[in-house]
Amino acid sequence: MKKLMIKIIKFYQRYISRYILTGRNCRFYPTCSQYSMEAYEKYGFFKGTFLTINRILRCNPFNKGGYDPLK
Repeated sequence: MKKLMIKIIKFYQRYISRYILTGRNCRFYPTCSQYSMEAYEKYGFFKGTFLTINRILRCNPFNKGGYDPLK
């Protein structure tokens, strides 16, 4: 499952993200997709999914974002 999720994220980064997001639209550095890929590689499917969902929930107008590395 971990490898499948990483492939899905890479597909998103390569074919979808560049056409939908023009300019710098991400609130965080690294981007949410890069953060997710690192989480899956480091922690596996279950914890990686938890961290990814948590990060996406923080991406809202009330959070100013900034540097947020994977811990």
